[in-house]
Amino acid sequence: MVEFDFSADFAKKMDSEDKLARFRSQFLFPQHNNKNVLYYTGNSLGLQPKRTQDYLQQELNDWGKYGVEGHFEAKNPWFSYHEILTDQMAKLVGATNKEVVAMNGLSVNLHLLLTTFFRPQGKRNKILCEAKAFPSDQYVLETHLKARGLNPEDHILEVWPNEGEVLIDDEKIIETIKTHGDEIACVMIGGVNYYSGQLFDMHKITEAAHQVGAICGFDLAHGAGNVELKLHDWNVDFAAWCSYKYLNSGPGSVSGVFIHEKHSQNSELPRLAGWWGHEKENRFLMEKGFQPIKSAEGWQLNNAPVFIMAPFKASLDIISEAGFENMVAKRKLLTNYLQFVIKEISNHATDVSFEIITPKDETKRGAQLSIYCHGKGKELFDYLMKNGVITDWREPNVIRMAPVPLYNSFEDIYQFGKILERAIQ
Repeated sequence: MVEFDFSADFAKKMDSEDKLARFRSQFLFPQHNNKNVLYYTGNSLGLQPKRTQDYLQQELNDWGKYGVEGHFEAKNPWFSYHEILTDQMAKLVGATNKEVVAMNGLSVNLHLLLTTFFRPQGKRNKILCEAKAFPSDQYVLETHLKARGLNPEDHILEVWPNEGEVLIDDEKIIETIKTHGDEIACVMIGGVNYYSGQLFDMHKITEAAHQVGAICGFDLAHGAGNVELKLHDWNVDFAAWCSYKYLNSGPGSVSGVFIHEKHSQNSELPRLAGWWGHEKENRFLMEKGFQPIKSAEGWQLNNAPVFIMAPFKASLDIISEAGFENMVAKRKLLTNYLQFVIKEISNHATDVSFEIITPKDETKRGAQLSIYCHGKGKELFDYLMKNGVITDWREPNVIRMAPVPLYNSFEDIYQFGKILERAIQ
């Protein structure tokens, strides 16, 4: 176990021993006073890999060179471009290649998945989710239900934290599933909560849902590329995630989808369809009668948006080179060190204190720490931003920080600590 110390020498020593230190130089940092900012918002938008421009330029060059024939003649043929993402993406989420596909945006994919997997029948007509889910998830559920003629107030079952607490205990979710088991058609939860950074026990939640006859899925916007996932082995029914946070693919980039093979090969499942989900062998016959590909690809609507997939490929290649197991190990060390530094400063402060609301247990969180700032709130956030520390503010009084293993360093955290000391003085 590492004995942490809030000192420049300790931080430099840790960086000198870091297996992933070389990847930091492969990313572009915003600048503050001609120096790299201290960037802690990879949980909102990951930094740009330097190679992204080359990957994107390749496709622009091929578009200019081949025109429409780039679908087949490009270095990475556009006809099947999404397929070059599949293997790396499947490994990241613990899936088989037939269970994942890159397509659309996250909220679009959640609507598509709910069309298939929310099948209300009789009394079993509710969707269970965590209270205060990410707003987009709330809106997806509300509007999806309304589109089916169902009242969200009657058909969404929210699990709230116990009074006076921020976190939602896994056991409370499981107990709620058991209590309302004959009413729940679908469980859909954010695997890592965007606000608190809490990592839910997706395996146990899935088991509980299946025991009462419900379908179980997850929004993994804050999970993919951040925490270890074993979606196939956990028997999760469906999941979706964005790729622009911990997967560094650029603002609003393509989403990923997981559909367990017990479903993905079932041609009879209801879905909203488009021509790119049609069987490849006869897709271009242009005939009536949708015949879905017997994999997650069968949920595709349109051909690959190559110019947003190219940056995703650039990042996936870096992650493959780094090794996700190495990223997880460094993530735990970085986040633990950030927690240590914040506690050290809070212990010596007089008019200000910091309360980390993210679980202290490293197995129940990812890279993110969410911090209540007692005594200074938005004022502190503004000070940090003006002094080259990019964090994220969430009402009413939370600063979110995510030390990302590919480009954040221990010296980053030490430097943040020194700026934080000055801020509260």
